[in-house]
Amino acid sequence: MSIKDSILNDLKEAMKAREADRLRVLRSLKSKILEKEISERSGGEATITDEQVVEVLMKAAKQRKESIDQFEKGERQDLADKEKEELTIIETYLPKMMSEEEIRTEVKKEIESSGASGMADMGKVMGVMMNNLKGKADGSVVSRVVKEELSS
Repeated sequence: MSIKDSILNDLKEAMKAREADRLRVLRSLKSKILEKEISERSGGEATITDEQVVEVLMKAAKQRKESIDQFEKGERQDLADKEKEELTIIETYLPKMMSEEEIRTEVKKEIESSGASGMADMGKVMGVMMNNLKGKADGSVVSRVVKEELSS
């Protein structure tokens, strides 16, 4: 079963169970997935891949994380808590993210294989890493690890 199908099935279950918060998040995700499907169509019928659904989910998760940060800075813990609940729901559909140690191992391999030697090579290393780790790792963590490894 695809991620999209899981979301749609859980949406139906949330309706039946009258879970208002979960229902709101799942409807939002369904809408964003539908937007992505429409934007990907080129003349014919296009179905969205799980990889594309993960992109949509990661974008939604990133937005929630940014909102949490802003609400906490603005001392609005009630709104931050609401965003955290939504983030938890979204994360149930995302594949397991790599740990920082796993990311560091991959970054070291790439630095070694590409011959990168300093911060001037960061763009080259980041391009490869984001391509290889797409959907598997948080981009901000990858960026931080690449900076640390290239500056050491």
